[in-house]
Amino acid sequence: MRYLILGCGAIGGTVAAGLVRDGHDVLVSDADPDVVRAVNTTGLRIEGPVEQLTVHPRAVVPADLPDRIDCPVLLAVKAHHTEAAAAVLAGRLCGDGFVVSLQNGLTADVLASAVGPDRVVEAVVNFGADVLEPGVVLRGNRATFMIGELDGRPSERVAALAADIADAEATTDVLRYAWAKEAYGATLFATAVSDLPIHVVLEDPAYRPLLIAVATEVLAQAPVTPLPLDGFDPADLNGSLDRLADFNRRSAKTHSGIYRDLAIRHRPTEVRAILGPLQGFLLRRIEELIVAIERGERICARANLDLLAAYERLDRLGRPVNAVVSVAGAPTRAPAGPLAGQPVAIKDIVAVAGLPTRCGSPATDEAPAATDAVLVARLRDAGAEVFATSQCLEFAAGFAHPEIGDTRNPRDVTRTSGGSSGGSAALVAAGVCDLAIGSDTGGSIRIPAAYCGIVGLKPTYGLVPLDGVFPLSPACDHAGTLTATVAGTTALLSVIGGRPAVPGPEAAGAGAATAPPPRSAAVGVLAAQLTDPSVTPEVRAAVRAALDTLAAAGWELRQVTAPWLDDLPRWERALSVIVASEAWQVHQSRDLSRYAAGTRAVLDFGRSVTPEQYADALADQADLTAAVEASLLGVDVLAGPTVGYCAPEEDPPFGVGDDSGEGRFTGPYNLTGHPAISLPAPAPGLPVGLQFAGRRGQDFALLEVAAAAEDLLTAPGSAKR
Repeated sequence: MRYLILGCGAIGGTVAAGLVRDGHDVLVSDADPDVVRAVNTTGLRIEGPVEQLTVHPRAVVPADLPDRIDCPVLLAVKAHHTEAAAAVLAGRLCGDGFVVSLQNGLTADVLASAVGPDRVVEAVVNFGADVLEPGVVLRGNRATFMIGELDGRPSERVAALAADIADAEATTDVLRYAWAKEAYGATLFATAVSDLPIHVVLEDPAYRPLLIAVATEVLAQAPVTPLPLDGFDPADLNGSLDRLADFNRRSAKTHSGIYRDLAIRHRPTEVRAILGPLQGFLLRRIEELIVAIERGERICARANLDLLAAYERLDRLGRPVNAVVSVAGAPTRAPAGPLAGQPVAIKDIVAVAGLPTRCGSPATDEAPAATDAVLVARLRDAGAEVFATSQCLEFAAGFAHPEIGDTRNPRDVTRTSGGSSGGSAALVAAGVCDLAIGSDTGGSIRIPAAYCGIVGLKPTYGLVPLDGVFPLSPACDHAGTLTATVAGTTALLSVIGGRPAVPGPEAAGAGAATAPPPRSAAVGVLAAQLTDPSVTPEVRAAVRAALDTLAAAGWELRQVTAPWLDDLPRWERALSVIVASEAWQVHQSRDLSRYAAGTRAVLDFGRSVTPEQYADALADQADLTAAVEASLLGVDVLAGPTVGYCAPEEDPPFGVGDDSGEGRFTGPYNLTGHPAISLPAPAPGLPVGLQFAGRRGQDFALLEVAAAAEDLLTAPGSAKR
């Protein structure tokens, strides 16, 4: 039997060698002159544990193919070369000539449009093979090799092919196998973005949800019911990963051909041709990462796989609570740095180049930001993956727009995650990422942190630049962090604050870190906050228990009393006046017709503020700043509840209408600019926040105290969290 093999790579070379060995007349054609030269000069050699042989077929480049081809053509070019190969075959096939696709991907439609559907046969080839050099192929294993007609009918030509080609079987279900391979192949595309062997990725529990989700996206689009394939069972994806890990562990082929194209050959891959026609959130993310590697913007590394896993969590855990706004595929970043490879979510009032800054409102420009905010640029320079923007209340002003909705709390979806940085808090609390950015004008970082049971820091006023952050109140706005741990807070603040945390005395520079963390600290307990009527028994008990834990560890607790603590409504009024008045200055020239009613109410209040009222509020701000400084004398931090109650069902109003007391304990530090952090206090039910405040410019000293407290509060034996 005569055969033409078009594409003498891993699959084509293996099949060609077997046919020649078995006595068939084979002509090999490849677009690479080096391959043609090698086959004609030294032969076609197969190596590896399956078999070792050298054969000597004749080889030509496609331009030297005969004008008429009346024999079977076994097409084994990469999927993205299908159109070029089809053009070579168009008009040449005659008589009994037809083409058999041995390719990865679903290419039958392209071939049928060029040569006619009656001249196309499908094959599913799943054995492992790699090109070692031109004319030399490593055969790693034996596996599925199915051949069948596109319409599923038995045929003599399929039976003849199966008889001639070693290991091949005829089937009436070739498309069902093809879709199974398409799903399995998509998981191999995911493994290719890393430098790990296939079996290592498949057996790692950290990547199991990702791989199952990728396969599921493909299977959901299959027009037929896929069949099991070499351990891959579409009806048992979890078990499939175990079987496939074992299958690939025993194969001499350790990495996929996609990986070899990326990391070794540095050439374009099949990703666009195979995944491009398919729909799927994760399939797009895989494609974007592979294209970035092809362009030299990234290298194959585990960090890419970790990013894909974060995307999967973003889709599975972040979207259901309405925490996700936009996604950045293969984000630009430095290849190394203190945050290298760590996903960071950004509150959607912060400019991220290439993504729109929607500010939680439909009344914003949909055009992508042209440049990054300064803090985002710092994150990229530190190697962070700026991978998504997170939902927020409208313009961070305290109200969710009804067309967008608020973000639900991952700890209890019947409750709010808090405003206005609730999207960032929810992503961290849900386990999507460990690091996120928020903004805080009256508690908008610390309140969501308390509600969601994570760590939230409002730094010293002015430490983190606000260039590129949509303003609410320039006098009180802060950009800060929402993180899973205090260590994450320190790492993130070191980058966005532009002051790396280094050992040494605090005097080495404002905001510089000290080391080692203190074993104990002097804590000024704000007793009036614990007895405030806004504090529920549950919160009071949790905060007191947390403070008792610190005292039992040798920390010095001092009761702090001061007039400012008895006049909290004064500071609430001052904050409302300043924030609303300045917000009106920001928004007065904008079209407010599509703003939420609550946001408009805040702006209406701001418009009504007189110059005298604003001046009085600024005077109150100065008085409070001095008073808090005085209260910090003799202690390392001030302590009290972050919020007086656990997460409510809806976000309470800010600045207008009934006052809920939500920002009663956080707002004062926005007026004064002191750094303040919310830590989870062990509690048996919903999360409770414990707030520490430190001296202005001493952020890392505050974080050292917070880290020591975190160690004690999360130690075995502490109250249930």
